[in-house]
Amino acid sequence: MTELSPRLMRQMDFIIEADKLKNVFRRSFISDQSRRENDAEHSWHLCLMTIILAEYANEPDLNVLKILKMVIIHDIVEIDAGDTYIYDEAAKQSQAQREQKAADRLFSILPEDQAHEYRQIWDEFEAAQSKEAAFAKSIDRLHPMLLNYLAKGKTWKEHGVAESDIRRINGSIQHGSEDLWGYAEHLIKKSVNEGLL
Repeated sequence: MTELSPRLMRQMDFIIEADKLKNVFRRSFISDQSRRENDAEHSWHLCLMTIILAEYANEPDLNVLKILKMVIIHDIVEIDAGDTYIYDEAAKQSQAQREQKAADRLFSILPEDQAHEYRQIWDEFEAAQSKEAAFAKSIDRLHPMLLNYLAKGKTWKEHGVAESDIRRINGSIQHGSEDLWGYAEHLIKKSVNEGLL
């Protein structure tokens, strides 16, 4: 039998650790309202949104592969830090510190070159300054709005989220895509008209 390389073992250790993301449940319900969505499902859905919706980014010539990397790893820190509900202002106070600590641990599992690459991509997503990060953040904000609408506002109602909260938190969608912000506005209006907000 061929001896397994230390590099492969570290990569597999990271992949095994990443499986824990399937047990981190978000506040959003899946569209049929039967259960809450997990972080792995959310990340997969953002990958799908990236390849389908990249044409609506404000900036042309996006590096779609980089965005795919961003959205597949953007919530990996929640394995340690937990999911922070976007409308929970108290929990958001410690979010950055918890997530930085988690990123330090999780990315260090990888071989040094990959640890460096993926940590940089995660940091870029968090900073939201590049055109790729702006688009990734846009779909990351749009996705839970869509699920909340499809689930008849279930999470919004549970937490007393108002239309003004949704506009304040999610208005940044327009930084990555004016078109997707237009769709978000459409969802907000429909939600208000249907009594979901």
